[in-house]
Amino acid sequence: MKKKLVITDKKACMACLECVQACSNAFYKVFDPDKACIRITAGPDLKPVPKLCVQCGKCARTCPQQAISQNAKGVYVIDKKLCNGCGECVKACPMGVMVKAPDRPNSSKCIACGICAKACPMGILEIQEKE
Repeated sequence: MKKKLVITDKKACMACLECVQACSNAFYKVFDPDKACIRITAGPDLKPVPKLCVQCGKCARTCPQQAISQNAKGVYVIDKKLCNGCGECVKACPMGVMVKAPDRPNSSKCIACGICAKACPMGILEIQEKE
């Protein structure tokens, strides 16, 4: 069973940042877009473009400490005991959604928890599980 967060309708994003707020509040107890593992950027036409972890594994392949591994559900997770906070995974992330907060010793990433999906008023984020 593979699990990941997906965007069901990219064009419907209204850039309300409810997903961003839910993510940063859940893991950092503060609303700070730089601490969220989901981003809303502006596309070339200035329309909002949600960016999220696609579970590609580039962060895991880049980590010099081997602190990132794929769990049984196909989600890449960080072992905080092994992570030394070097930030190489943040640099490697093609989606720009890995976080290394200056006030935390470890990096963080989307774990497909669904908090952002529940917060999205447009209902365009969902956790999908596939065989």
